Amino acid sequence: MTKAIYCLFYAISLLPFRLLYVLADIECFMLYHVIRYRRGVVRRNLVTSFPDKSEQEIVQIEKRFYHWFCDYFFEAVKLLSISDAELRRRFTIINSEEVEQCFKEGQDVAAILGHYCNWEWLSCVGMNLPLERETGLIYHPLRNKAFDYLFRKLRSHEKHSRVIPKQDILRYVVSCKKEGIRNICGYISDQGPKWKNIHLWLPFLNHEHTPVFTGGERIMRKMNNAVFYVEMSRPKRGYYTATYKLITRTPNALEPDGITRRFFQMLEQTIRREPAYYLWSHNRWKRTKEEFDRRFQVVNGKVIELT
Repeated sequence: MTKAIYCLFYAISLLPFRLLYVLADIECFMLYHVIRYRRGVVRRNLVTSFPDKSEQEIVQIEKRFYHWFCDYFFEAVKLLSISDAELRRRFTIINSEEVEQCFKEGQDVAAILGHYCNWEWLSCVGMNLPLERETGLIYHPLRNKAFDYLFRKLRSHEKHSRVIPKQDILRYVVSCKKEGIRNICGYISDQGPKWKNIHLWLPFLNHEHTPVFTGGERIMRKMNNAVFYVEMSRPKRGYYTATYKLITRTPNALEPDGITRRFFQMLEQTIRREPAYYLWSHNRWKRTKEEFDRRFQVVNGKVIELT
């Protein structure tokens, strides 16, 4: 089954972009008008995030989101067979020289990003770096073995990239440090944490209390990483730009949770400029601080459920 699914998606990836976008348009019609995939979640997220926008503006963003979301899927599949030359033509990386400067000065790098534009293409941000540099791509293993294998293949397009299960990331960066391998690790940090992983609430997109992960920041501080926000933009269909923006080279000099707070501020600025390219189908605010305070308490840094 695993090989069959992989072969199917590989065959799809061989199609030229113009045909992939025909499939994406068909998929968009089905998801939006027929299946109505998560329409309620998307609309609620948009309305609560942009209360100043009219219903017409919300609907326009919603429709553009579904078009981009379907493009994202086929663009991600294309990574299975896209040539380096084609990828470099369509994917522009800005300010990688500052990342390389950190390496030359003996400092490893953490790249922090959100579910914005095509984050699967961000697995290729290392292509502008020397081959001796290594890119660690953190991922959440999937229960379905066939799709887990597929997504690991998608994220290992670059020869010097390594796909790292999230539970192994600290072991990986420590091992690289011991072996003298300069590396950059990418952290997608805007997922909604489970109750017992909530250690911080932040204002984000007009929601006063948004639960966020802080584990990535703890690793960045422990490893004394230079931390960059990777901002993506989409100049036109099938083309992306990724820009490294320095947050800090001295993570332990910042206030507690300072990296996480700055990341969410920068991500919100990105989203507000072009909101259609954010993952609005994720039920981001399903956990509330009111329920957390009622059901849990924090004891010595651990979240304990009240009995």
